[in-house]
Amino acid sequence: MCELLGMSANVPTDICFSFSGLVQRGGGTGPHKDGWGITFYEGNGCRTFKDPMPSFNSPIARLVQDYPIKSCAVISHIRQANRGEVALENTHPFTRELWGHNWTYAHNGQLRGYRQLDTGTLRPVGQTDSEYAFCWLLHKLTQRYPRRPASWPPVFRYIASLADELRQKGVFNMLLSDGHFVMAYCSTNLHWITRRAPFGKATLLDQDVEIDFQQQTTPDDVVTVIATQPLTANETWNKIAPGEFALFHRGERQL
Repeated sequence: MCELLGMSANVPTDICFSFSGLVQRGGGTGPHKDGWGITFYEGNGCRTFKDPMPSFNSPIARLVQDYPIKSCAVISHIRQANRGEVALENTHPFTRELWGHNWTYAHNGQLRGYRQLDTGTLRPVGQTDSEYAFCWLLHKLTQRYPRRPASWPPVFRYIASLADELRQKGVFNMLLSDGHFVMAYCSTNLHWITRRAPFGKATLLDQDVEIDFQQQTTPDDVVTVIATQPLTANETWNKIAPGEFALFHRGERQL
């Protein structure tokens, strides 16, 4: 299966440390060699880097590691293909506009019967069950909310109910963001950690790299990282229970 990585922070923060651990699993320490992608939100815009090559030896991945893009919301994914060929159009994350926001989505798992889902006027560009499910989610949201919602927590609770439906079709671990909120829905494996003062040191599991967050942060910083499996060896990560979700805004858990 694939692996997911997300971040929510209260100040623009780079994700180079965590991303360096993730990319090693993309064909280096792990089997997820069928492409990777990452989306950074900046204001109302977002920038995405994708490559169907294995992340551990991708020149574009090295660029992202060496270029500390700062963001308050990040979604990333490394792929082990099961639906659709290894190609750029099948590489996560996927981004589409809804209510004037760029919504970014990445999925880990495999679904059955996904072609029976009604996606309305939305059509997937690639061949993956993941993108098909994303189109269905957005279509259901537009049906439920014809206009931009006034309150966001009920929207994400509704998305969680839709994710429950998709989970009945197989494995559905998901990260989703509109640039303000970052949502994590767990079917089998998703973990998160919130780092705040007093900051300490962390060591990657997949690479001999250690960082002292106290040297990289201010006392007011709050940064939450979400990953399929914990990325560090000397920190305590929280596991989301199967069928549950977590919603983060500016680094703090909201639901």
